[in-house]
Amino acid sequence: MPAVPSIHPALRRGGLYAITDGPRPDLVEVCEHVLHGGATMLQYRDETTDDPRRLSEAQALAALCRRYQVPFLVYGDIALAAAAEAGVHLDFESDVAEARDALGPGAIIGVSCHDSIEHARTVTAAGADYVSFGAFFPSPTKPHAGRARLETLRQAAALGVARVAIGGITLDNGISLIDAGAQYLAVVSAVFSADDPEKTAHDFAALFEGLA
Repeated sequence: MPAVPSIHPALRRGGLYAITDGPRPDLVEVCEHVLHGGATMLQYRDETTDDPRRLSEAQALAALCRRYQVPFLVYGDIALAAAAEAGVHLDFESDVAEARDALGPGAIIGVSCHDSIEHARTVTAAGADYVSFGAFFPSPTKPHAGRARLETLRQAAALGVARVAIGGITLDNGISLIDAGAQYLAVVSAVFSADDPEKTAHDFAALFEGLA
């Protein structure tokens, strides 16, 4: 009988999973504000082709996250994740085994599973540390993303790994996802487009108070 997966030690905290969205001149500064506000995981997402800048930013954010003692991941780029000594977030079609071989046994690997509990089972068996479902609400970042159901989050509790919800999440609708079993709320626009990202991160973190 295969071993039952267990939650990665660095993912037991839960909370706000802040995801950047492309280049901005104040990226490192605003990420520090978000971490100071209470984000418990940070993902660097920049799909441009400016590799020197991306490497510099990823390494700077990795150092920042080490200082705040929160996990840091890179979206979709295993080589960049390796160079920054980070974890990686993979899309639906990516190979978990390839990422594990490149990043080592301790790296955090997350996978987008859309609304598929079957895919979540597959990637968990392959060694993913968390599964991400969404979009749960209309998303300004990915307006054409398909919708996920709360029931999928509930079913994923049996997988034994961390569960992430993403897609159009706001302070008003996030609690419904936490109630359905999301341990992390992955947020892009509501945090990084906010007038006060630090306060917004603090307000998201407050949604989890008393739930540990």
